[in-house]
Amino acid sequence: MNDHPIGIFDSGIGGTSIWKEIHSLLPNESTIYLADSKNAPYGEKSKDEIIQLCIKNTELLLAKGCKLVVVACNTATTNAIDYLRKHYTVPFIGIEPAIKPAALQSKSKKVGVLATQGTLSSSLFHSTTENHAAGIHIYEQVGTGLVPLIESNKINAPETKALLEKYLNPMVVAGIDHLVLGCTHYPYLLPVIKDMLPAHINIIDSGEAVARQTKAVLEKNDLLCNAGEKTTFQFISNANVNILESFLQGYGPSLKLSYLDF
Repeated sequence: MNDHPIGIFDSGIGGTSIWKEIHSLLPNESTIYLADSKNAPYGEKSKDEIIQLCIKNTELLLAKGCKLVVVACNTATTNAIDYLRKHYTVPFIGIEPAIKPAALQSKSKKVGVLATQGTLSSSLFHSTTENHAAGIHIYEQVGTGLVPLIESNKINAPETKALLEKYLNPMVVAGIDHLVLGCTHYPYLLPVIKDMLPAHINIIDSGEAVARQTKAVLEKNDLLCNAGEKTTFQFISNANVNILESFLQGYGPSLKLSYLDF
């Protein structure tokens, strides 16, 4: 199965931020990316609904021969990763907010987390916080409305900036020195967020760590692609393919984008 693709899915275009990190570290690996934009955002759905969407996405990727599945969505990981690992035999890579590095590095002992309701209310998020953030004050903020704006490619729109100011200003006033981005959509807001935050506040997301973990799991399972295999990059959306394409500019004609009602 070494020449089989890595499967990646998200509730839309956000997980392309994870795809870029994986592709950068593992450029010879073929990938299939599912953008489930039709059902975005996951963060406002029930746990059962999220699990059913993850089953749908996983089974489509497995039907296409994927050797490993990256759940490139914080909400999907925190609500469904345990179920997926119990019911399927391929390795799964999950994503959760990078609380641990933020807690270890924080000098003010105050860390902000911007995430979806589905992530912040999950048992996995709370257990991670309890295990890795003892003595740290965690300021949780639900990013209501941000995912639909990003899905509409309104990164620099006035309404996006207004929401970010509303969500981030109280954390700045509270004295955080680290901000954790707990949704794979949010790295696309980095230029806007950096303009709003004081320079001393470090912003952390999970992208590089997920890519490293993907490589480690492939090596452990002897699944790294053999040298010389033809590499393909498929992107499938069940909504507007043009918006998905706009987030992948600069990656050349080797990307194959298509629409599928899944």
